[in-house]
Amino acid sequence: MRCAFSCSSCLVLDRYWGLKLIGLGENVDVHVRELPVSYLKTQKVIGELWHTLNPKFAVHLGLARGSSVVILEQTGKNTGYRDRDVCGYCPETRCCVEGGAQKLESVINMRAVSKHFRQAGMNVVYSRDAGRYLCDFAYYCSLYHGQGRAALIHIPTSGTLASADRLVPLLQALIQKILEQLEEHSKTGDPPFVSMSLCMNSLASLHLGNLLEISIKSLQQRRPSTVA
Repeated sequence: MRCAFSCSSCLVLDRYWGLKLIGLGENVDVHVRELPVSYLKTQKVIGELWHTLNPKFAVHLGLARGSSVVILEQTGKNTGYRDRDVCGYCPETRCCVEGGAQKLESVINMRAVSKHFRQAGMNVVYSRDAGRYLCDFAYYCSLYHGQGRAALIHIPTSGTLASADRLVPLLQALIQKILEQLEEHSKTGDPPFVSMSLCMNSLASLHLGNLLEISIKSLQQRRPSTVA
């Protein structure tokens, strides 16, 4: 893939490429999906993702406004959704899946992952409350369809990690650690190839895209040449 990063139309794609090309390894096939800030559309996109792609694992990225740390969410909640989405809609039942469990846990031990990075001096924390809005809603839907094979990472909007050169490498390392734990968890003897879906709500996508754009512009100022 070749792009000069000079036109606004390519930045939408490049923010995805920035995540797809961060070195997860040749054995990891990444499918990127942007989730709208809409309950109904999120349900539809996630349902189709699991039924058509059937990835081995799904990583969700959400935006934690005002946070200066990366937050690893362990649990998705099924009920208690009262805030309206950008369309002014809120599920009448206030839940993700009628008849579903009150909460679902990721097969990944997010506490262990966060501890690993904290010991390395990284601002990564563990959480069991994803906020009961679209991030939490999408996470539960994915945990439900994927039988726990999902993770939610809330990314910060402030502090030292709110820059592409710090955040993107950390996301790379986090996802690699999660996939390592997933391999230990499965113990299936399958080939080491992983099909992974990366799901971002539109706010997180825009935020990360803006960070990557700033990083790209900074790179161009230092080295004004075409990026391949």
